[in-house]
Amino acid sequence: MIKKIKNKEAKIAIIGLGYVGLPIALAFAKKVKVIGFDINEERVKMMQNNIDPSQELDSKEFDGCDIEFTTSIDVLRQANFFIVAVPTPIDEHNLPDLKPLIGASTSVGKALKKGDYVVYESTVYPGCTEEDCIPVLEEVSGLKFKTDFKVGYSPERINPGDKEHTITKILKVVSGCDEESLEVIAETYKIIVEPGVHKAPSIKVAEAAKIIENTQRDVNISLMNELSIIFSRLGINTFDVLEAAGTKWNFLKFSPGLVGGHCIGVDPYYLTYKAEALGYHSRVINSGRYVNDSMGFYVAKQTVKNIIAAKKNISESRVLVMGATFKENVSDIRNSKVADVIKEFESFGVKVDIVDPYASSEELKHEYGFGLIEKAGTGYDAVVVCVNHKEYLNLDEQYYKSILSEGGVVVDVKGILRGKIKELNYWSL
Repeated sequence: MIKKIKNKEAKIAIIGLGYVGLPIALAFAKKVKVIGFDINEERVKMMQNNIDPSQELDSKEFDGCDIEFTTSIDVLRQANFFIVAVPTPIDEHNLPDLKPLIGASTSVGKALKKGDYVVYESTVYPGCTEEDCIPVLEEVSGLKFKTDFKVGYSPERINPGDKEHTITKILKVVSGCDEESLEVIAETYKIIVEPGVHKAPSIKVAEAAKIIENTQRDVNISLMNELSIIFSRLGINTFDVLEAAGTKWNFLKFSPGLVGGHCIGVDPYYLTYKAEALGYHSRVINSGRYVNDSMGFYVAKQTVKNIIAAKKNISESRVLVMGATFKENVSDIRNSKVADVIKEFESFGVKVDIVDPYASSEELKHEYGFGLIEKAGTGYDAVVVCVNHKEYLNLDEQYYKSILSEGGVVVDVKGILRGKIKELNYWSL
């Protein structure tokens, strides 16, 4: 298989061409023959014209790539090595939604042939690949696992907006269903991954390794968020405290904020779901999720308190929210907790304007029911800087004075204005 792939006699197919799948596809396509498969025809047409629908990659990244973008199962059948990189979201009850993963497995099953390999990259709970995906591959293809085809798991580690830790620059965890598959999968990824691979002893270990990466971050950030609530009541700035504590060599440097996106705010729920299925109720992870999921409402309520303290009628107040994406300097709005801030403001009858240099107003309207204004107005009773986009980093106190009403408050979620606001009413986590 490795020899055929390197000699371009066998093709690699990437199923799911979003934030994760497309960078993988293009990285492989610079070295070997690739099929990029997605069910979204509009996205596929954009990629056929060297446009990344996620706005993460420049058109030049498509240069020199031996890749065919398609929605056709017939084209997909030309591949022998399949990499599945579809989203694994949660539903409205915070339970795993495996529909994209099962759909992708069904598509691969239709294209699967004897001797083929399937590798899953989507973040799942330990056991999902073997318990949920492989039975679908067997049923649809009519082939037998291990005898006719091999399966592995290699967790994605792509960070939206991060130009340094890209697919080719970070160590890759790989696993296989047996020794042979582990070796083939490891050698396949070595074609593009410069630092090499870490061979996990089993598929479940690789799945677990991925899911605890984001669970660990989630729990640590939830502690910072809880501390920020305590420090607010004490009248001290959390970021001042963290700066002082951070002078110790072994202090872990996490900071408070809104925890959204498709990873940190989602992955822990996959782990707690599996734990519940095994009869264990996870206390620490669930508590961390509760704290982080509550922070949008907390930020809005603290802002409302400051507006009321300035003797303003809250039902007649106007607030400007700066930033709507889930993190800085990206267009990704998936699971953005800024939506919670806005929802809470609206429950108080506050009129909210939202600006963001990266987000799509149309996507926000479709996903959350609100859009963007082109330019900030004036006379706001509060300005809430939710996302520290680079465009906001150099704004000074004079700017906020120019758009705030008398007695207006600056709310600085991530502490980027600490030390800059001297005269205006200021609040931060």
